[in-house]
Amino acid sequence: MTSTPSLDRRDFHKLAGGGVVVLFGLNPAVTHAQGRPAYPSDFHAYLKIGETGRVTVYSGKIEMGQGITTSLAQMAAEELGVDLAAIDMVMGDTASCPWDMGTFGSMSTRFFGPALRAACAKARAAMSRLAAARLGVPESRLLLVGGIASVKGEPGRQVRYADLAKDAAITEAVDEPAVLRAAKDFTVMGRSAPRLDGAAKVTGGAKYAADIRLPGMLYARLVRPPMHGASLERVDTSAAEKLPGVTVIKADNLVAVLHAKPDLAAAALARVTADWRRPEASLTPDSIFDHILANAGEAKMVEAKGDLVRAPTAATFETAFHKGYVAHAPMETHAALADVRPGGVTVWASTQTPFPTRDAVAAALGVDAKTVRLITPFLGGGFGGKSAGAQAVEAALLSRACGKPVQVERARSEEFFFDTFDPAAVVQIHSSLDSAGRISSWDYCVFAAGERGATTFYDVPNLRIRSAGGTSYGGAATGSALHPFGVGPWRGPGANMNVFATESQIDIMAAAAKVDPVAFRLKHLTDPRMRAVLTAAAKAFGWTPAAGPSGRGFGVACSADAGSCVATMAEVKVDRATGRISVVRMVCAQDMGIVVNPQGARLQIEGGLTMGLGYALSEELRFKGGEILDENFDTYHLPHISIAPPIETVLVKNDDLAPQGCGEPAITTTGGVLANAVFDAVGARMLRLPMTSARVLAALAAQAGAKPAA
Repeated sequence: MTSTPSLDRRDFHKLAGGGVVVLFGLNPAVTHAQGRPAYPSDFHAYLKIGETGRVTVYSGKIEMGQGITTSLAQMAAEELGVDLAAIDMVMGDTASCPWDMGTFGSMSTRFFGPALRAACAKARAAMSRLAAARLGVPESRLLLVGGIASVKGEPGRQVRYADLAKDAAITEAVDEPAVLRAAKDFTVMGRSAPRLDGAAKVTGGAKYAADIRLPGMLYARLVRPPMHGASLERVDTSAAEKLPGVTVIKADNLVAVLHAKPDLAAAALARVTADWRRPEASLTPDSIFDHILANAGEAKMVEAKGDLVRAPTAATFETAFHKGYVAHAPMETHAALADVRPGGVTVWASTQTPFPTRDAVAAALGVDAKTVRLITPFLGGGFGGKSAGAQAVEAALLSRACGKPVQVERARSEEFFFDTFDPAAVVQIHSSLDSAGRISSWDYCVFAAGERGATTFYDVPNLRIRSAGGTSYGGAATGSALHPFGVGPWRGPGANMNVFATESQIDIMAAAAKVDPVAFRLKHLTDPRMRAVLTAAAKAFGWTPAAGPSGRGFGVACSADAGSCVATMAEVKVDRATGRISVVRMVCAQDMGIVVNPQGARLQIEGGLTMGLGYALSEELRFKGGEILDENFDTYHLPHISIAPPIETVLVKNDDLAPQGCGEPAITTTGGVLANAVFDAVGARMLRLPMTSARVLAALAAQAGAKPAA
């Protein structure tokens, strides 16, 4: 079955075959947070009820470990009135799935979820209509449960969805508004369900892009620059060309060696010599912040209210916060297999954006996008770093050049080099308290991280929030001299930095006012959802009020992200001799509206906080200008399982709100909660991420008035 944005009802009827296919239109007013249409307004097939009773659900989203294969299936099963076991998910295949901009921003549940639920509710209405006609009763007398329509009070009078699909073999068009099930009536949503992809992954049966094999395929190794900004002056491939079975391609600005065996392709690449013109490398992890401040450009206003000049001021606080570049470092490196033939192009790629990547391949080849099919198998982690698909374009160009299927799989060093890093960033805050100990002013400016998470949910009468050198979604501006290499979204983009700065500044003021940090936050919160998560976290944590630094090592941080409200608490220990931070335990309370899969939600929260330990404590890219000095995990330090603390999650019930984001909100609090816990433990304020042992020792030395050790 094929579905494209231009497919009309008549064409689809020809393709549907047996079974009942439900077509529905999406509201063109539904928009993405960036103002672009989230889905097309024309009709698409999102599901098919087959003749066997199985239901195939089509989604342009992809599965990269976050569990939406299961949660989307739960949504479909709930609204359609079938068992979860009857759902088959087809995801990320541009030939059969409806258009989608990509899987990022915790938008699968928030944006695609309502569309899918609406489709399935309309499918349920279609089945009800067909069943009523078959059984000769009004629709009001029907019960639709487990894929069976039965007559109320007469359970023997029933018809299966499968029988309706087998016998009718038609397409139903449902134009009336979808009627969704109420949370009180859920039998599938709101309950923990085992992951539908779990068995394949634990048994090794799951396929990733690098696992796909085609007859006659070749493996490619490409000549890569030694640093960003370098230009190729001369390349000599003669030694590689002498090796048996090696194909050398110089085309489309690519120089590659190909072989039927990947190790021999790598051996051939080692025989290629190249001369490069290298730009001057001056920027370092320490000098980058002054560079950002000097080149970020004019700050734009994000929010303003009140009058900063006339705000009553009893105490002022001026602080600058810094964070270095962070790599995505997924376990699976970027990979793609392309098969370019005269009749069409098929690409298997590890990408978070199947449709945009398909379009990029089509543009590079100079063909119509309708002739390109991009299939996304499972991804081994993305975190925003697989939003682009350069490897898919490379594989397609090389396949066209050699006339055979070609696989491009990045080595770990290439993965680091071509990463679009979470940008280094600076936040400057000038705030004040009035004589009553309330926040009277808040002047906030973020450089290079963007505005996601920059606005505040605290009650502040006079504020100004500005952003320079970053995009609205939290990534950095492209096409400028702000960064020496590529940057882009990283799980919770921008919000990690902004929440770290905001929650640290809130703690600074609470400590100056000699007020417990939880009480100080509650004093400035009227938002009922945020108050509820903060209260729930404090109860679960066993928080007892004390002004910081109390010596206990307790920290708190709050965040509103992707429609969810989060409050995280942590207990840490700090070794004053070594500067090492040990996280003892964490508690996270989250209000994410209706919880589709509670166990899945807990796993996402735990995963977010554990991943957050990296940017908070150890992850920072080493570089010199455009030269990336980290090439593997021997120097780039991801958080190990040995440092992961016990994590307790609290899902705050809120069935009055549609499901909100889950994959990113919790991670945004990690930097702030740990920095605040360190302050509470030893009285040293950490203003730069990651909080390495050396920086902790420097902060302790500065606190004591001593000169930091070299």
